[in-house]
Amino acid sequence: MAYPHPTLIAALRAAADRLREGVYYSWGHHGACNCGQLLQVVTHFSKEEILTGAHTVPGEWTEIAAEYCPVTGTPVELLMKALTDIGMTPTDIHHLEYLSDREVLEALPGGFRWLKRNRREDLEAYLEAFAGLLENRIVLPPAKNTARKAAVLASVE
Repeated sequence: MAYPHPTLIAALRAAADRLREGVYYSWGHHGACNCGQLLQVVTHFSKEEILTGAHTVPGEWTEIAAEYCPVTGTPVELLMKALTDIGMTPTDIHHLEYLSDREVLEALPGGFRWLKRNRREDLEAYLEAFAGLLENRIVLPPAKNTARKAAVLASVE
């Protein structure tokens, strides 16, 4: 599961918002598919720029992620690095493209259900559930304010 990085959480939610606002979506387009939507938010590249970078190697995002090497610096690897830098793993990228992470699906409002990889509404729901799941995993440092300390001490007594 992805590292619960605040930038990743914000990017997942921003991608969901863009979809709700009607941004171009096409599961068969490297720059406008499920991963393409997240990459547009993270990199600020257009769908066309992402498509150009993705076409420097053969395959779909799931195959590209499996063969990702951050050392060579080819354009598609820069795109993958943008996702891994904010906490995604190749497995997360695969699951995002197919909306298939069981843990995310179990976190959907209303409980577990299978989603279709090429439905805008299903991608929106997946992105939001993924963001919520990661947000719940962020460990915050203990609060230092006295009001909170007093409330905790009062509840123990």
